[in-house]
Amino acid sequence: MNTMLHLGLGSFHRAHQAVYLHELNKSGDRSWTLAGGNTRPDMAETIAALSAQGGAYTLETISPAGEHRYERITSIRKIIPYSADLAGLIAEGASPATKIISFTVTEAGYYLDAKNRLDLAFPDLAADLQAAKAGQPGGTIYAALTAILRRRMASGGGPVTLLNCDNLRHNGDRSRSGLLQFVELLGDTALRAWIEAHTTSPNAMVDRITPRPTPDVRERVKGATGVDDPAALMGESFIQWVIEDRFAAGRPAWEKVGVEMVESVAPYEEAKIRLLNATHSCIAWAGTLAGFLYIHEGTHDAEIRRLAFDYVTDDTIPCLLPSPIDLARYRDIVLDRFGNPAIRDTNQRVAMDGFSKIPGFIAPTIRERLERKQSIDSVAMLPALFLAYLQRWHRGQIPYEYQDQAMDPAVAHAICDAADPVAAFAADKLLWGPLAGDARLAAALEAASARVAEFVRRRGA
Repeated sequence: MNTMLHLGLGSFHRAHQAVYLHELNKSGDRSWTLAGGNTRPDMAETIAALSAQGGAYTLETISPAGEHRYERITSIRKIIPYSADLAGLIAEGASPATKIISFTVTEAGYYLDAKNRLDLAFPDLAADLQAAKAGQPGGTIYAALTAILRRRMASGGGPVTLLNCDNLRHNGDRSRSGLLQFVELLGDTALRAWIEAHTTSPNAMVDRITPRPTPDVRERVKGATGVDDPAALMGESFIQWVIEDRFAAGRPAWEKVGVEMVESVAPYEEAKIRLLNATHSCIAWAGTLAGFLYIHEGTHDAEIRRLAFDYVTDDTIPCLLPSPIDLARYRDIVLDRFGNPAIRDTNQRVAMDGFSKIPGFIAPTIRERLERKQSIDSVAMLPALFLAYLQRWHRGQIPYEYQDQAMDPAVAHAICDAADPVAAFAADKLLWGPLAGDARLAAALEAASARVAEFVRRRGA
């Protein structure tokens, strides 16, 4: 039996990667199994429920047409309880039976700046680096992987694939770079050489809208199945996974259950990040400014939908052509998915991490349009919406807690307090990298901010 160890047993993993392996198991192929656990002491109640249920849980999927489907997912056979020394994860990751180590830690959890360098200004990353120098594990992905791979190297565990399942452009390449930088900062030349020789990090694109579970999900699952499942969760019916076929020690036959195994994930990744992820953020920021709580409300608002549609159609699709994907059709499918009222995905969840989403999802389109001396009027609306959103956060007027791992609150407040907030925003290097201070960017953001202010005035929110 081959094992895939997953770090981060959140909703997305359980509605996505675990489902694909579950489908493969159902087909009769049981040569792979999942083990999983968290590198931080979060989700304690969910982890306890999963442990009590032997790793099984109920997934509810809802289509845009309102069709509900319920299935018991049984591919996670081993739940590893959290401990500060990560002993269980390290032992599982070092085992020769473990052939793949996958992870979902959110985009901001990689601590990479615009030049793909580790940003040690983050206290938890800096603390983990010091702990790793003393041979101790840590909760960041790099510290956890370092501890696991050190043990694997020492015990002769053999080659292993490091599979990133987050919405990060070039996610395999970038997380591998971050890991190797972390190990280099430790001065562990032996481990670095071992990682380079015995691991691969294929890029992958993942997609399925998976809101944070609410008590309503548990109640619906109980009503439909008779099972009271504290670990139940819900996702949309759409699901996609595209992976570069570069594995160090074998892999499940995922292509039998719909995973697209490709030579390069780049065109799929760019389409998803720019047409889906950036559009999602646009609707969340605009929806919050308009007084909505849910993504589907903003998607069905004609003015907000037009902002998202124009961003994709006017400025983004031209940057991605030629493409193996029908981008106009993909745009329309994305908006249909976002409009699914049953998902009840919150603006709070989607609006988070703007300080990593602007450089990751939005700035590339702006940069490419400017390089071609083309208009950025439509794409500039997205960062202008975020700035207006940030100003509301600054005034304490966001109706929920805003979370942003990449944001320095002092810097964000200073932008909002500046004599010219738009100019300060346009000059921020974390957001814009080499574009920071570009006069064309500043002018476009000024015009877009005026449009956003008029939008907010009309909505009276």
